[in-house]
Parts: sequence; C-alpha cells; structure tokens
Amino acid sequence: MTLPSISVIIPTYGREEPLRDSIEDVLKQEYPNYEILVVDQTPQHKPEIESYLTELTAANKIKWFRINWASLPGARNYAVRRSTGEIILFLDDDVRLESGFLEAHAKNYLEKSEIGAVAGRVFDRMKMADASQGRTQGDSNYKTIEYLPPQAMDPGIAWYYIDLVHTVKPQEVLTARGCNMSFRRELFEKYGLHFDERFRGSAVREESDFCLRIRQTGYKIWYDPEAHLVHLGEETGGCHDISTRSTKYQTTFYHNHFLLGLNNLTFSQALRLYARLFDCHVLGRPPCHKSGSPLKILTRFIFYTLGFMKALATVIQSNWNDGQIYTHLDEKVGF
Repeated sequence: MTLPSISVIIPTYGREEPLRDSIEDVLKQEYPNYEILVVDQTPQHKPEIESYLTELTAANKIKWFRINWASLPGARNYAVRRSTGEIILFLDDDVRLESGFLEAHAKNYLEKSEIGAVAGRVFDRMKMADASQGRTQGDSNYKTIEYLPPQAMDPGIAWYYIDLVHTVKPQEVLTARGCNMSFRRELFEKYGLHFDERFRGSAVREESDFCLRIRQTGYKIWYDPEAHLVHLGEETGGCHDISTRSTKYQTTFYHNHFLLGLNNLTFSQALRLYARLFDCHVLGRPPCHKSGSPLKILTRFIFYTLGFMKALATVIQSNWNDGQIYTHLDEKVGF
C-alpha cells in the first residue's frame, strides 16, 4: 500500500509555545512522505520561538511563510498554492497529536475513492477535564454518540446537531472542524475550490462553507474518529485577533452565519438556519444558554440585524468584487 503524500498546513496568529508544541507533534509522526507549511501572521515572536522556527526552516523541516496580514481563509489559500502533497491537511496552532495521526487521515483516501475530505475527531479541553477526573468511555458520565441524528445532514439546522467531539463511529458528515480536516488536492486544482476570504473576524463557518461546496462535486466528507487530536483552545492568539466582547467580533459572527446561508442554502434551508441562529444566539436558548436579560437580548438582536445587513452587502458586492483580497495580492496566483 502506497500512502499518499501529505501537506500539513498550520496557519498561526499570535501563538508561541502552543505553536511550537503543535509542530513538534507533527515532526514526531512516523509517516513516509509529508511536509509542514507554517503560514505565520504573527507580527513578532518571542526570541526563543523565533529561533526555533528559524532553525527548523534552515534544517528543511518546515516551510515557514511570514505574511503581513491576518485572515484564516486567506492563509489556507496561500499555503495550498505552495504545497505539493496529494492530501492537504489543516491543523490549528494549538493542537496535540498522537502517533499514527497522519496515517489515520491518509488511509481513508485509499479505502474509499468517493471520499474527498476527512473530518477528524476533536477532543477539546472539556474532554481533557473529564480525563483528569478519571472518566473513561466506560463510565456512565462519559457521553458518547455512535451515529449522528438525521438532522446533522440537513444544512439548515445541522450546525446544532454535528458533534465531532463525542461521536465514536466512522460515517458521512456535512462538515469538518477547521482544526482537524484534510482534502484531496484535486478539489483545489481540478474543481478550483478555495476558501472564501470574505469570512471575517474569527472566520467562523469558513470551513463549513468550503465543505458545502465540496458536496457539489459529488465527493463525500467522511468522519474518522481514529484521526483524532486534542484542541487546546487557547484564549489568546489564533483566531482571537479581537475580543469576543467587541462590536466587531459580534457583528462578524452573525455576518459569517448569514453569508454561509446566502452562499449555499435554498430559501427554506436558509430560513431554518437564521431561525435557529436567532433562537440560540439572540434569545439564548439551549444549547447556547445565554443570558435572558431583555437588555442582553436587545443587544444581540442589534448585532444579528447588523450581521444580516453586512452579509447582504457582501453578496451584492460580489457582483463586481469576489472578496478574495489576499489571493489577489499573492504573486503565486496563476502559477
């Protein structure tokens, strides 16, 4: 069995030790053919991290690209154009991997030709806390799901039913999580897909937007719990370039959800998405569990409305501007 070559892409912003540890875990993988591309949007690193990255680059262990702008989808596109692997695998800059991680992703593409993308399982800090308390999959307090409910394949409401943390059985899914996802290269080259750089701020839903467009090619997105990692979810750096309490963050959060619907969904699907978004994130009902204070609800409704207006403006503007700002700045375009 000849395993495909893999390009491991790590976009990074404002991360230091977690970035170093993530790279170290990739370097420890016993996989025959892979490369690591770090797309660095950090203005200035600590001296020890700067030295670490410089040494790895000089030793040809990583390809280190420094750019003077910050955009997660833009960084993904930038790295794809500079990668060589048959499989493109994206990781966050605050993850921990176990041995066999790369092979767990790769084997899916060999076993099923209809698979165009692999969504890996993600253990977040909640799982780590459970483990520290001695909870295991055999404990009654440890939640597991074998198969996701049918609603998890409905693009109008799926985002509230897709659980790639607790699910333990391989199966087709609607989307992947951005910190642990891989794709066939031909999706970018043959089908011309790219990440939409109009997803702003934390870029929430940018990977979901991309995955919905993959399904239009006929390829499937396959969830493999064996391709698992731990996502540390650091509170600073990464996509947290602005405070979650800021006006900009809140507006772009809603903008991105509305843009997902306007880009990909039928009218009825979009209505269901926006209704659930309102119910959960504005009214604060489960699973969001936000404050029911009238003032808080009013404030969230204002952001909800602003987000819709901005998303509508984004779509209208696309008639003369496709929004791929950082791609158009890249000399590699058309290479």
